[in-house]
Amino acid sequence: MKTQTANKTEVAEKTQRISGSEAIVRSLMAEGVDILYGYPGGAIMPVYDELYKFQDKIHHVLTRHEQGAAHAAQGYARISGKVGVAMATSGPGATNLITGIADAQIDSTPLVCITGQVFSHLLGSDAFQETDIVGISTPVTKWNCQVTKAEDIPAALAKAFYIAKSGRPGPVLVDITKDAQVSELDFKYEKCTGVRSYYPIPKTSQESISAAAELINNAKKPMIVWGQGVILGQAEEELKTVIEKAGIPSAWTILGASALPTTHPLNIGMVGMHGNYAPNKLTNECDVLIAIGMRFDDRVTGKLDTYAKQAKIIHFDIDPAEIDKNVKTDVAVLGDSKESLTMLADALNENSHESWLQEFKDLYAIEFEKVIKGDLHPTKEGLTMGEVLKQINIESKGNAAIVSDVGQHQMIACRYADFNVSKSNITSGGLGTMGFALPAAIGAKMAAPEREVVAIIGDGGYQMNIQELGTIFQQKTAVKIVVLNNEFLGMVRQWQQLFFDKRYASTEMTNPNFVAIAEGYYIKARKVTKRDELEEAVKEMMASKESYFLEVCVEKEDNVFPMIPAGASVSDVRLS
Repeated sequence: MKTQTANKTEVAEKTQRISGSEAIVRSLMAEGVDILYGYPGGAIMPVYDELYKFQDKIHHVLTRHEQGAAHAAQGYARISGKVGVAMATSGPGATNLITGIADAQIDSTPLVCITGQVFSHLLGSDAFQETDIVGISTPVTKWNCQVTKAEDIPAALAKAFYIAKSGRPGPVLVDITKDAQVSELDFKYEKCTGVRSYYPIPKTSQESISAAAELINNAKKPMIVWGQGVILGQAEEELKTVIEKAGIPSAWTILGASALPTTHPLNIGMVGMHGNYAPNKLTNECDVLIAIGMRFDDRVTGKLDTYAKQAKIIHFDIDPAEIDKNVKTDVAVLGDSKESLTMLADALNENSHESWLQEFKDLYAIEFEKVIKGDLHPTKEGLTMGEVLKQINIESKGNAAIVSDVGQHQMIACRYADFNVSKSNITSGGLGTMGFALPAAIGAKMAAPEREVVAIIGDGGYQMNIQELGTIFQQKTAVKIVVLNNEFLGMVRQWQQLFFDKRYASTEMTNPNFVAIAEGYYIKARKVTKRDELEEAVKEMMASKESYFLEVCVEKEDNVFPMIPAGASVSDVRLS
């Protein structure tokens, strides 16, 4: 295998003769890896043997499924900002990582995944547990490679870590044959600091900043929509400075949530299919739309040919491929968000847009009366998902990290959780992966043990990786798990109700005794069916120093509004 690197520095080890497997472990240590998620098997067993010898240096977490390992590594990466690491054997072990890798790719999460492979002389022979994981993973990785020689292991892993975390982050996969693992090499590790023809951070031009600032300074109705690029660039303070200096109403995508506190007076809420009424509606009335670290996903834009056609579009992004991909840009500002927002702040005039901001407040009042009041202060007998989040906010004071996967529970969590701390909304955004939340919460809690981590999960997605309760029990990870049980695949059922004449085809769930299952894993558990039980149950859960499972039985046929129907304009957002 040939790797092309430049400026290799920071020698971590003196040259010594060791096995390829030990080289893998020592390479991980040189990159500062302290937690590794995985599942052993025949083709990766030599590496596990070396991990056993270095268990005081690297803590290996045995998940109950390789998909759980990938999602746990994602949770670790999302809350820590570090590279998450997952490892699996060949064949089914490797293929089970793919969903997590694809999730990490679309959500720009830095992962290094290491897979074992059959002996190199068996490649292509359909050997036992052989699969072309490089070919399979190519569409969903930022970079991948196969290593067949021990001496190529250090350079491959150094390059993998550099690519995973540089520029726009993403997942990489290194597939290592068994003969490479058992052969010996003269080991010396050098961190990779550059790759020929790969320029991860474009240089921000002063001309683009000046053009953007001129449009913003002259705008009467400017609006910011920020995404996860702000969090990945550690540019939260710079974003706040820009927003406050120019007085711009600012909204967020679900992956951008928590970069600015929920209570900030210029935070106007979430955009997207189930976002807030005002920012969706007024997207088509602003005169300048400033997109920062977001990619104009279809769930944000709705019908593209009606999206913000009246506005000048300014797009800040680190990835040139995102510019003009979905929405035509008037001014493109390439570069690292921290640097580019610092430059922008210097070029902006002090300003305020009180009458424009009032339009958002007026529309929020309408949404509050028609939607939010019923979600958070219900008069009906059954519990709502919103009042569960409200109670969690009270107990956590908005400082908890909320982990969700996809569905109604996700939209409710994003809409109603209070986020006072950055990196607090850990969810499956672009791929929308059921089964993400439980293992991701494990990784998040292990990365930030000082933080309260609450997994908000639907009864459908929960059962996709419910076996990871075993990981929680074995690792003694103090994750708080809340299952909002409506006995339906709720989001699909909502679409069936609204667009398929209530034909609930294969969406009603006959669920097991969730409390008994949690208790079977020696996790304290409780079930809530009535409103007067909720406050005490949430208090008990949040006060627990150990893991805790709470099942809340909510209304079966509650819907999440506002909603932009598929293929509709953002202006067509519905409140009922």
